[in-house]
Amino acid sequence: MMSDAIRQLFGFILVAICWGSTNPLIKKGSSGLEKVSEKYPEGGLKKWLAELKYLFTKWQYFVPLIVNLSGSIVYYYTLGKSDMSLAVPITNSLTFIFSLLTGLFLGESIGGKDAWLGMGLVIIGVIICVSGGN
Repeated sequence: MMSDAIRQLFGFILVAICWGSTNPLIKKGSSGLEKVSEKYPEGGLKKWLAELKYLFTKWQYFVPLIVNLSGSIVYYYTLGKSDMSLAVPITNSLTFIFSLLTGLFLGESIGGKDAWLGMGLVIIGVIICVSGGN
């Protein structure tokens, strides 16, 4: 059996993966939206509906969005069983790392040595939070 602390950490990591890995995918999946928006320079409801139709008929956008929203459900569940002072910083910090790594995998520039240093510092901070929370 897993201890509560391990289960909570697993939940935080799962949420961070769902949120972080899907951010660059949602960005990539929404490419081309500008062309739809340009067709309706006056804005309004027609533009909004056209954009919505465009996004929700593109699986490259819709599937990562569903995974992202699933992460929110796991987060809500995990928050009910966790210390808020640990849940928020750990989840948000790890989300940042998974966003950077997914972006790197997709060929985006992540900022060089500074980004790697930042990820290392985030991991150290998460370790401190987890070890101090017990």
